[in-house]
Amino acid sequence: MATPEQVSIVLPAKNEAVNLVRLLPELRQNFPLAEILVVDDGSTDDTVAVCKQHDVRVVSHRYSKGNGASIKTGARNATHEILVFMDGDGQHKPADVHRLLEEYHKGHDMVVGARSAATQASVSRLVANTLYNRLASLITGQEIRDLTSGFRAVSRRKFLQFLYLLPNGFSYPTTITMAFFRAGFSVAYMDIEAGKREGKSHISLVKDGIRFFLIIFKIGTLYSPLKIFLPIAVSFFVTGMGYYLYTLINYHSFTNMSAVLFISAIIVFLIGLVSEQVTTLLYKDSE
Repeated sequence: MATPEQVSIVLPAKNEAVNLVRLLPELRQNFPLAEILVVDDGSTDDTVAVCKQHDVRVVSHRYSKGNGASIKTGARNATHEILVFMDGDGQHKPADVHRLLEEYHKGHDMVVGARSAATQASVSRLVANTLYNRLASLITGQEIRDLTSGFRAVSRRKFLQFLYLLPNGFSYPTTITMAFFRAGFSVAYMDIEAGKREGKSHISLVKDGIRFFLIIFKIGTLYSPLKIFLPIAVSFFVTGMGYYLYTLINYHSFTNMSAVLFISAIIVFLIGLVSEQVTTLLYKDSE
């Protein structure tokens, strides 16, 4: 079991001075020996000054690159084997880190803090996250209780294997979770109660809503593309067969539309097959 000085707590932060004033002292009190690393994502407020006041390590981006980019910077610059990622907005409780690490030490490669329905940021966020969780669970065959949670403990060595897959935006939790499942690593979930953030959220309902909708398709293509492409190919084939039977019975002919549908089914299936092979190559070097 790792000792506290072997843990790096990484907090991505963009203009979170008002939250870090409260969070950092509590975090340091709970983990006096751990490395606390704040990744400043081009903040324009007093984020860096607050970090220096509380004697924590800071790595700054010269300009804002995104939440996922901050996570990658934190993973690269952390000095210990166990990484704990938590938001810098105060939603995650430092006391829960102890529970997170206890679960991690039971032999898991990654442990994720699963938020309760009552502590989701909004009803729309709750509905979207529920949809993501169910779809991801269906695809992986494993129960995924919170696909987009940013509160997690993970092996740094294994996390770095998939760094090139991670996007710079807010969807990094989705990508790393699916990558770990695809590689056969152990992922566990722990119930948490997320707090309410102070200040304005950096997530745009429209812009990020569209991006999160695309995550639904990314989930399938990242884990097993054929599970996405095969149903589409089958639907084209069934439609083509139905239309062919209709024209054969009524007009005794095979139409161009039936040919297009059959060809589309074959093309989509082959694309899915090739994508499946490409996905396999992405994980060929994982342990």
